[in-house]
Amino acid sequence: MAGLAAALSFSRLGMACDVFEEASELAEVGAGLQMSPNASAILRELGVLDELENIWTEPEEIRLVSGVTLKKLTHVPMGRFARERWGAPYGVLHRATLQNTLLAAVERNPLCTVTLATPIRGSLPRSLKNLTGNTYPLIIGADGVWSNARASIDNAPQPDFSRNIAWRFTVPLDQAPDWLPKDCVTAILGPSTHLVAYPLSEMGAFNIVAIAAGISPGETWEAQASETQHDMLIQQFSGWHPNIISLLSQTPRPTFWPLHEVTSGKWHNGRDVVLIGDAAHAMMPFSAQGAVMAIEDGFVLANEVKKASTLPEALASFESLRVKRAGKVKSRGNFNRFAYHARGPIRIGRDIVLSLRPPQSLAADLDWLYGCRVD
Repeated sequence: MAGLAAALSFSRLGMACDVFEEASELAEVGAGLQMSPNASAILRELGVLDELENIWTEPEEIRLVSGVTLKKLTHVPMGRFARERWGAPYGVLHRATLQNTLLAAVERNPLCTVTLATPIRGSLPRSLKNLTGNTYPLIIGADGVWSNARASIDNAPQPDFSRNIAWRFTVPLDQAPDWLPKDCVTAILGPSTHLVAYPLSEMGAFNIVAIAAGISPGETWEAQASETQHDMLIQQFSGWHPNIISLLSQTPRPTFWPLHEVTSGKWHNGRDVVLIGDAAHAMMPFSAQGAVMAIEDGFVLANEVKKASTLPEALASFESLRVKRAGKVKSRGNFNRFAYHARGPIRIGRDIVLSLRPPQSLAADLDWLYGCRVD
């Protein structure tokens, strides 16, 4: 998604882009995504928002719920409120929906090409020269947390397993319990773990993701849980409301994937290679901003290249802007992680504080994030 969004961002400014993808096909892997207004405003500029709005679900609120009591603690209004306050919608959709929409837009664009089944290894400028015969002035590594592009950048960020696993379940909408509203994103907060659930209209199902401690299965986007692993996950929710434990027990074995961050490091080589998205700043999903930050990256990079006198100047400006932005989002995610997984007296205090916060006040806390326009 980072690479496709970058290609559309550059072509929007009249610059041609060739996209090379290692996979032989863009498979429908992964889970749901939340597209907050700071991303949907960019998707509007890239000409794909209208198509996505015909598919995605636009929740009326983000609801925070106690995992112990199932009591609603508070909410952040979305829907029409988000459009009016932040100037763009908040939508939820499957990762494949966004990927396919971006891909179709790139394939329609006369300034863009997409080549699948093309792994790029070693020195990127040399490898691409040997492969295509072309010398590219700028090469963008949008190849995720296990990036190969990093090899062309000294002191680049490196993957760091968070010791957390994301478990994904799906429940058909017509079989979902009534305590999961079909017009909301529901974040259920509990001791040491949390659950996020929201409807995916294109799948006719609820997307449910549980974040809990776990052991990495290796470099994978999706692994099938064994029966033993499923039982171990349910044990991690032993202090939760019985309705949640029942839901997790009755659903088919989930898929899961390890959650990685990356260390700090250089995002570019000062000449012709730059990292964006998870390759540069993979982060935990506690702010639901991973894909959003990748979309912002591509858009900002294109703007900086367009206005700068030289590429080194553009790359330095891009890194300076985005390190600050990504760092602030990571800090917010770390705070959410502490609050969502609170235990004992801290959890009780959290629930009291949240129940006393007016929804408008919670929305105001997000103005810097959702209201940001990176252009």
